[in-house]
Amino acid sequence: MKAWCSMAAVLVLAVAGAAPLAAQRGIAIDTRMAEDLGLAVGARVRISARPGEAGDSATIAAIYERKADPAEVARREYRVRLHLDQLQQLMELDDRVDRFAVGTRDGQSIDSALTRINHVAFGFRAHKSRDVAVQSSRTFRVVERFHTAIGIITVVASAVFLLCLLLLSVEERRRDIAALRLMGISRATVVRAIVIEAAIVSLLGSVLGAGIGWIASLLVNAHFQQVYRTPLAFALLTPQIFAFATGLSLVLGIGSGAAAGWRLVKSSPLSLMGR
Repeated sequence: MKAWCSMAAVLVLAVAGAAPLAAQRGIAIDTRMAEDLGLAVGARVRISARPGEAGDSATIAAIYERKADPAEVARREYRVRLHLDQLQQLMELDDRVDRFAVGTRDGQSIDSALTRINHVAFGFRAHKSRDVAVQSSRTFRVVERFHTAIGIITVVASAVFLLCLLLLSVEERRRDIAALRLMGISRATVVRAIVIEAAIVSLLGSVLGAGIGWIASLLVNAHFQQVYRTPLAFALLTPQIFAFATGLSLVLGIGSGAAAGWRLVKSSPLSLMGR
């Protein structure tokens, strides 16, 4: 059979004495095993289902890299792929599997296929791949909600801090604003100038924050990808995230600038001058 199956196997390096016919069977190992055990394509190994058994010898035909699966990022086991008949012989299990996947043709109803399989099946039960993925990713959903809560708290705190900062900044320039008002410049023009200044500051802050976030994501990914030896991206800065952060920053900046400006221009110019 040409099908490949994954399994956790006990590997013992075969220095000599391997059967020539068995050694012709090719297996595939993951990059983690190849790096830790110093294996390469063409190396001969002995595989067995349980420690201490003689097992069977095989030749490493390929080294593959694991997919970026969050459910497996913290697992330390090695992975070996064998031909299906070779796996059955090694495990001494005939026509028995733990699980397998069935695909439907385009336009076919997955629910009807699922109902029919569960109706005629005995000894196993069929599930949607989406349901299995949701079931195995509950931990990541909890982490996602936790991060969302932290993000909301951070945004609210940042908005309050930005408003206080702009109020203090505008308050220190009350004499300048009073001079502009005495020169005949309208309140709307003064507020508009403050809002434009706040928008520019918010935009520059967004760009600077995006740069810091991009550098931080590179460092985080480089560190944890090396630790777990996975291509999984642990931190992302996508254009959608940058656009959302920039838009939110502009809205908060403009709103805070408008609130600070109107609060100050409501007073008379002479009171702003201290008279």
